[in-house]
Amino acid sequence: MKKLDQQYKERLRNAELFLQLETEQVERNYIKEKKAAVKEFEDKKVELKENLIAELEEKKKMIENEKLTMELTGDSMEVKPIMTRKLRRRPNDPVPIPDKRRKPAPAQLNYLLTDEQIMEDLRTLNKLKSPKRPVSPSTPEHLPATQTESPAQRFEARIEDGKLYYDKRWYHKSQAIYLESKDNTKISCVISSVGTNEIWVRKSSDSTKMRIYLGQLQRGLFVIRRRSAA
Repeated sequence: MKKLDQQYKERLRNAELFLQLETEQVERNYIKEKKAAVKEFEDKKVELKENLIAELEEKKKMIENEKLTMELTGDSMEVKPIMTRKLRRRPNDPVPIPDKRRKPAPAQLNYLLTDEQIMEDLRTLNKLKSPKRPVSPSTPEHLPATQTESPAQRFEARIEDGKLYYDKRWYHKSQAIYLESKDNTKISCVISSVGTNEIWVRKSSDSTKMRIYLGQLQRGLFVIRRRSAA
């Protein structure tokens, strides 16, 4: 009996020690897994915040590039004052009486095209209506020779198989070019992508992107020149 009682107490003590050891091990694993979960949560939160900020910055750059493109092409939305001419009054004509009940002039229209583009479209329409009709230099509708000589499409530009054909040369993605605007501004940039009706270029100075349409290249609003990649 004494021997069995001693074995019972020994086994009971060993079981208590094992229980205590297992409990401590479980608590350590719980604390470790909890810290890892908190750290993973914080990392995910920081990563999500950085992705959102990067996405907003990219949208902001795209909006600024579109605004810059509109300014370079002259497609501004500013209302220009209308120039009016006052004719000289003849001696026998009565003095005009100002109309006090005149209604205020309606709001002016905002044109999306520049004056040069409007004049080019008008010249094209006039040529289609009467191609063989001579224009007398003495008529008020006569335009200067510097404007009538420039056609509506000055350069050949098209996109095929993800490449741009412009001025008898092919341009592809990641090609280094010079972009010249009508105000003689020369920008060093790289073609970042070629779409269906436009191309995107990235300026080498600040890595901002610009969108150039085929119509702008055809009319000569922008001119592309090749440059060395170095």
